[in-house]
Amino acid sequence: MRHDPVLLVIAHGSRDPRHAATVHALVERVRSLRPGTRVETGFLDFNVPSVHGVLESLAAEGVREVVALPLLLTRAFHAKADIPAVLRDAPPWLRIRQADVLGPSPLLRAALERRLWEAGLSPADKSSTGVVLASAGSTDPEAIAVIASIAREWRLTGWCAVRPAFASAGPHAATGTGRPAGFPRTEDVVRALRADGCERVAVAPYVLAPGFLPDRITRGAAGADVLAEVLGPAPEVARGVLERYDAACLPLPAAVGA
Repeated sequence: MRHDPVLLVIAHGSRDPRHAATVHALVERVRSLRPGTRVETGFLDFNVPSVHGVLESLAAEGVREVVALPLLLTRAFHAKADIPAVLRDAPPWLRIRQADVLGPSPLLRAALERRLWEAGLSPADKSSTGVVLASAGSTDPEAIAVIASIAREWRLTGWCAVRPAFASAGPHAATGTGRPAGFPRTEDVVRALRADGCERVAVAPYVLAPGFLPDRITRGAAGADVLAEVLGPAPEVARGVLERYDAACLPLPAAVGA
């Protein structure tokens, strides 16, 4: 009998209990969409079970194939360094593939809009609404560039404006003129969109679960008309998890000349 690889969802973890509760809610939604696939959760820090502990338990049960999926929206330090380091310490007889991070993806953009509609906006409000795409932030230039790209592409779908904001500071990025672009905070972008004449301003948190930095986004959104919820267990996010899992399960391409 063929068994699908176990899907191990890897979350960062947080001292804030809302974080783990949201991760578990998302994993439950993933399970409901794919009842034939075993889905486990592991945390890098603060919460249990740890990623290492889950991998040890799976190996002890006789599991041999695992897809490790980073519950992250961009490829920053955790996806590039922390998670690969943990996976290298797994029992050697486990065959582990690391799936891609969740973003960027049209599914995540659909989840962002779902949260905005739930917060009171409608598609008819797009042309008069400026959106703050509020992310946690990163010191990784690749991750910062991805957030800026998402904002540009989302703006083309009909919003009055979409601009990125960051809850934590990072290194300056260069603009096209070579000047430092800076890392605007949520409150800075809310004010800028008002000054530019947007009829209303909405803040869309590009984060998966509540915690310290998402709370900073919430405080920065005090001057906005609409504040959406975090992405959490939105159905589009759950589908995105399975999309990345399925891609990781595809056979590896044969080597040239093999």
